[in-house]
Amino acid sequence: MKAIRRFSVRPVLPEPLRPLGELARNLRWSWHSGSRDLFRHADPQGWQAAGGDPQRLLGSLSVSRLAALAHDRGFLRRLEVASGDLRDYLSEPRWYQRSVAEGAELPAAVAYFSPEFGIAGALPQYSGGLGILAGDHLKAASDLGLPLIGVGLLYRHGYFCQTLSRDGWQQERYPVLDPDELPLSPLREADGTDVEVSLALPGGRTLRARIWQAQVGRVPLLLLDSGVVHNDAAERDVTDRLYGGGREQRLLQEMLLGIGGVRAVRAYCRITGHAEPEVFHTNEGHAGFLGLERIQELIRRGSDFDGALEAVRGGTVFTTHTPVPAGIDRFDRELIDRHFGEDGELPDITADQVLGLGTEDAPETAGLFNMAVMGLRLAQRANGVSTLHGAVSRQMFAGLWPGFDAAEVPITSITNGVHAPTWVAPELAAHTGPLPDSRLWELRRTLREQLVQDVRERLHRSWRSRGAADAELGWIDNVLDPDILTVGFARRVPSYKRLTLMLHDRERLMELLLHPERPVQLVVAGKAHPADDGGKKLIQELVRFTDDPRVRHRIVFLPDYGMRMAQKLYAGCDVWLNNPLRPLEACGTSGMKAALNGCLNLSVLDGWWDEWYDPDFGWAIPSADGSAAGDDRRDAIEAAALYDMLEAQVAPCFYERPQRWLEMIRQTRERLGPKVLADRMVREYAETLYAPAARSHRELDSAAARELARWKSVVRAQWPSVRVGHIEAQGPGEDSLEPGPELGTSLSLRVQVSLGELRPSDVEVQAVAGRVDGSDDIADPVRVPLKPVGGADLAGNWTYEGPLALDRTGPFGYTVRILPSHRLLAHGAELGLAAGPQEVSARDEVAEVVTP
Repeated sequence: MKAIRRFSVRPVLPEPLRPLGELARNLRWSWHSGSRDLFRHADPQGWQAAGGDPQRLLGSLSVSRLAALAHDRGFLRRLEVASGDLRDYLSEPRWYQRSVAEGAELPAAVAYFSPEFGIAGALPQYSGGLGILAGDHLKAASDLGLPLIGVGLLYRHGYFCQTLSRDGWQQERYPVLDPDELPLSPLREADGTDVEVSLALPGGRTLRARIWQAQVGRVPLLLLDSGVVHNDAAERDVTDRLYGGGREQRLLQEMLLGIGGVRAVRAYCRITGHAEPEVFHTNEGHAGFLGLERIQELIRRGSDFDGALEAVRGGTVFTTHTPVPAGIDRFDRELIDRHFGEDGELPDITADQVLGLGTEDAPETAGLFNMAVMGLRLAQRANGVSTLHGAVSRQMFAGLWPGFDAAEVPITSITNGVHAPTWVAPELAAHTGPLPDSRLWELRRTLREQLVQDVRERLHRSWRSRGAADAELGWIDNVLDPDILTVGFARRVPSYKRLTLMLHDRERLMELLLHPERPVQLVVAGKAHPADDGGKKLIQELVRFTDDPRVRHRIVFLPDYGMRMAQKLYAGCDVWLNNPLRPLEACGTSGMKAALNGCLNLSVLDGWWDEWYDPDFGWAIPSADGSAAGDDRRDAIEAAALYDMLEAQVAPCFYERPQRWLEMIRQTRERLGPKVLADRMVREYAETLYAPAARSHRELDSAAARELARWKSVVRAQWPSVRVGHIEAQGPGEDSLEPGPELGTSLSLRVQVSLGELRPSDVEVQAVAGRVDGSDDIADPVRVPLKPVGGADLAGNWTYEGPLALDRTGPFGYTVRILPSHRLLAHGAELGLAAGPQEVSARDEVAEVVTP
């Protein structure tokens, strides 16, 4: 019989054990080994059965066990130490507080919005790298003392649990997640009533959401949950599943996250006294609607739309994680028009104004509303998540800044990082100093052995769920070997990550797996999106290969990849494999987590590896990107390179040059380790994006924002009249017989420009110079501002002058352009406006220089 209603009965802890509840509710335990050890000591078997979840553990402890612990002096002493350590962690000054005390201008608070958060396996609200990155961002902010508020959605079924059918097809199961059984507490008013936010929907309907709070160290994480009784069935299902449902459900999720999330933040700050955020950080475009809610807030305080838009932009940071246009959420204009029309949400903003922020200009996507485009238009500062991804993003979104080369598109980059206390194995974390070779080799073998045991247990469960009987599974006891070179590959399974590249030449792979002296073993895991049959076919293809009795002891596929499995994989593997189609991996943080554990990377030069690869840290798989080869040919080339590297470089180093291998581990941990830390990443966000955004937020008060909006309007109206006219360049040595100017000399430029009704204070006139290629394109340009001389002539033209240093030899060229200029702009390209000379050959210009 099934229960008609489900609820959780919370344990009543004896008074001496009350601090256990506080330790369990704060997710700091997920990266604090002392707290986990305390819970494990309370009931070792119960801890294992609870999957390392303190909340579940406390709910399972018997009354007699609780009574025994309440009188266990040793346990109570440990509890007092752990509880005091948490209190100190939550209250002591950290990097942020020290920086502010030293005079650093940092934001009073930051609101960080993301559609998913991977904090711990006990709170399964993530699907992959985006969520894990968001979780690490919160943890690092907590460790640094940064006053950050996380905002997301609570999915009652999470993402999904993955199993395999007998023939290796991915199957999805959606377990019900009861918030009362999770490390969450409801946000309540002072009188004890639950806080709710609501959104108006077409047809007079209302979408309501309750706010749950998770405490991530010092950082509150607010999760909005539409599964409330006041909603109709359709509205209750809005937050049913992560990335589930049709387009309208996806739109409602993103409206609730962005619009409802801002309202949740306002309620939280009002109730708790937390500082109001000066900066709103949108982690990917899913939360982009937060900017619309903030615009409406300002309109209701008396601002107009344009002024409110400028004020909101100043305090907004947008991070894109998508390296391909197909990965961006798009919605039909009709859907946007319906939900933001007269009877929809945000009555102070018209549907046309909303559409104007997200409509694409590209002919192939005309009529679609693009969440990333809206995110960029609503944020004054934007970034990609690795140096290479920043360049890819600038190219991908260059159409939003016409008149500028892709290199000048105002999208910077901050390379992702990972939270070391979460991902480094405790056995390694305990050793902060150098280890002797013998001890390091022994420790690596211990971690590999733990992985082998974990793999065998997971593989046994997987085969049982596939319908096998215990009597058929004796072979699993010999799967993997703790003395064999172990390669890991685990990630989501979109096509560009190429899960099955390793299968391109199966005979060659078998030879590597079964090599008599230098065998390799592979541990593979990953989930395909439930709607991605192509990804599921890739998994099935790999699983069928791993089922082959000839190799199944050397290669395994583990279903239901998640944080707990990942922690074993990163620590236990010797080599971390990544072979995406370059440059489609935005960052790829799994290799960072592996590196912190002394695992060496074997990867295509993509994402972060393109930036920090060094032969001392691992190996770079040659890539055929940019060639004329088709996809199949490219796969063949790169698969062959992968096999060659494993056979000729990686395996011989592991088996025949262990001293070199150990030195590479040391170099990875000592030189690469500090670069890949989330602490470094969050400090970069704070100093290079949050702090400037907070200054813009403060400067763009109502009057300043209105003035900036008016100025932009005037500039846009006048820009068709702005142009560069006659250019004169005077060089040294006019009487010289030399064919051209010499290095170290300079040209004196004199330029006539037309500004229409604008004034010189509204623009910057620049000389842009550098080496030129065969097409006269300027490479690595230097920008030199020119100064106005006197007033406008009778025709209304202005004269600008300035020197141009000739600091490079070889073919050299220059041009002159005009950009809008205002003290409140973050970048000269912000308006997407640039005026240059009429089309003229750069060779003609150079001729003018050398023959004055």
